[in-house]
Amino acid sequence: MNSEYTPPDVPLDVIHMDHEILIVGKPDGLLSVPGKGAHLAECLLSRVQAAFPEALLVHRLDRDTSGVMVFALTRHAQRHLGLQFEKRFIKKMYVARVQGQVAEKTGIIDLPLIVDWPNRPRQMVDHENGKAALTEWRVQRSNESETRIRLFPQTGRSHQLRVHMLAIGHPILGDPFYAEGPARKFSRMMLHSESLRLRHPDGGIGMTFKVKTPF
Repeated sequence: MNSEYTPPDVPLDVIHMDHEILIVGKPDGLLSVPGKGAHLAECLLSRVQAAFPEALLVHRLDRDTSGVMVFALTRHAQRHLGLQFEKRFIKKMYVARVQGQVAEKTGIIDLPLIVDWPNRPRQMVDHENGKAALTEWRVQRSNESETRIRLFPQTGRSHQLRVHMLAIGHPILGDPFYAEGPARKFSRMMLHSESLRLRHPDGGIGMTFKVKTPF
């Protein structure tokens, strides 16, 4: 991670709130939870809890990823949503801009991942010791230099989408860890969590929440 951390000074983006859940839009460049050290204390969780003290963490997005996040407003909701993530009931869709022209229109990446210990928090593909990681993808449009793509992670490994796209030769543009050369020189990482579908903790009804992709 870059040593300089300058979290964006933007208002809290509340998408939905009821008696059990809070849906917010996370800006890029903001940690989901506090990092180690006082200089990394500013995060989305702290901003959410300043406005909603009862809010509880359910999941995370990488610092440089933007998009929709759900917080629980009760312990019951936290347990219910946590189980949905664990059982892979939560359906997530990301939008990314990646380097190069992806030849096929759709595909599946099935490559196990593990932390790259000497270079952590980087992750890497490891067929012997890695944990199963599966990503479905669908091209939206492309040209010779880049491709806009929808990503549907079926598992929730750390840096999964970033490493999977790198592994097939199309790193995400602006990625500070995995992109190199011109592909790295963007104002932000071009990865956004656009939609999240969950079952409401009170009654189990299916609900989809979206935050429009800003790039």
